[in-house]
Amino acid sequence: MKKVRIASGAGYAGDRIEPAIDVMKNGNIDYIAFECLAERTIAIAQSEKLKNPDRGYNNLLEERFNEILPICSEKKIKVITNMGAANPVAAIKKIKEIANLKNIKNLKLAAVIGDDISANLNKYGENNILELNKKLSEISDTLVSANAYLGVEGIIEALENNADIVITGRCADPALFLAPLIYEFKWNKDDADLMAKGIMIGHLLECGAQVSGGYYSVPGKDDIKDLWNVGFPIAEVSENGDVVITKTETTTGKVTPDTCKEQLIYEIHNPKEYITPDGIADFTTISLKEIDKNRVFLTGATGKKKPDTLKVSIGYKDCFIGEAAISYGGSLAFEKAKEAKEVLEKRLELRKISYDEIRFDYIGLNSLYEDKISNLIRKENSFSEIRLRIAVRTKNRETAKKVVDEVETLYTNGPSGGGGVTKAIEEVVSICSIFIPREDIQIKVIYEEV
Repeated sequence: MKKVRIASGAGYAGDRIEPAIDVMKNGNIDYIAFECLAERTIAIAQSEKLKNPDRGYNNLLEERFNEILPICSEKKIKVITNMGAANPVAAIKKIKEIANLKNIKNLKLAAVIGDDISANLNKYGENNILELNKKLSEISDTLVSANAYLGVEGIIEALENNADIVITGRCADPALFLAPLIYEFKWNKDDADLMAKGIMIGHLLECGAQVSGGYYSVPGKDDIKDLWNVGFPIAEVSENGDVVITKTETTTGKVTPDTCKEQLIYEIHNPKEYITPDGIADFTTISLKEIDKNRVFLTGATGKKKPDTLKVSIGYKDCFIGEAAISYGGSLAFEKAKEAKEVLEKRLELRKISYDEIRFDYIGLNSLYEDKISNLIRKENSFSEIRLRIAVRTKNRETAKKVVDEVETLYTNGPSGGGGVTKAIEEVVSICSIFIPREDIQIKVIYEEV
């Protein structure tokens, strides 16, 4: 039975490059997919593209392809990635430039476009926003980006036209892995169970090391030796959709039924109906078995036909968040931090500074939990150091600045011994969603050759 070996090369935009290089050199793989596009990432990329039409792709694209292009060429590994973000066409031009500089020949590059529907948003003004209880038209003056989650179609077209490297913008994460399986095995896209198996495989791989030991270690309970060298996962896929998840022997980490189960239920909402553009997968029918060290066999995912609509991720200018902090040390650190908080509260009241939301945290005491839980966790009420943090949400930058500047004044106007003040103000691009008819999307593939 034919098998395809596909690996993860990244689980998020800023992921490490060394595990990707390792799996390409030592994993005996046919494909590697880099999943690098979170919900807000593409909105930020759209903002960069507006400033410079030659940008808008993943900030690490050049660094990554400088490292992996020679390996791709030598080992004939095909690369699929959403590092194109807001500008897949500019991304393949940059990759072509890198290939030329390295004198790498005979590569075909493909850019999949069609996810960006920002030019057509007016027709969806009456669509309900899922998260905001508003019509889209009500936030039209704040919109930054609008990108539909594409499925496998454009990637498959690129592979059918002999592309070696496929760059997409917004597409469903599992589609990066499902597409080459459909292409290699000639799967029928109307076979809901096969699509579900491929979606399961894609979901297991899309977050990189999360399935191979990253984000799993608990010191003293589930220790992972040399976590600094954790490897990225490989899927060894059979033609019927059964899969073995594994990793290279040259890295640390571990692949077990538990690491696979944790990843299976990550960010899927409903395990009986994980909805993607290519199908709706039921993960409750999956069975897992450890067949060897770092080798887990999975089978049994079932599915329903793909949805009639596509989700559109919309970025909009939401607010400003100001953040500032100051440290206190010594036997009275907590008491000083409490006094500093009281000073700040009175100062904001005195200056009549209005804001939408504010919070104070004592980092080291209650910044992760509310006071009631924190009081149970800590064993004593004395601390050698405390960092007071304030965060404020405002409608404009000027108000946020007034708040964070008050923290700096604690240097000479607050309790003794304060130091290490930091301040930051960020304009927040938030994400909301609408659904649109699938047929409204026009996918196009653009090619470059070196």
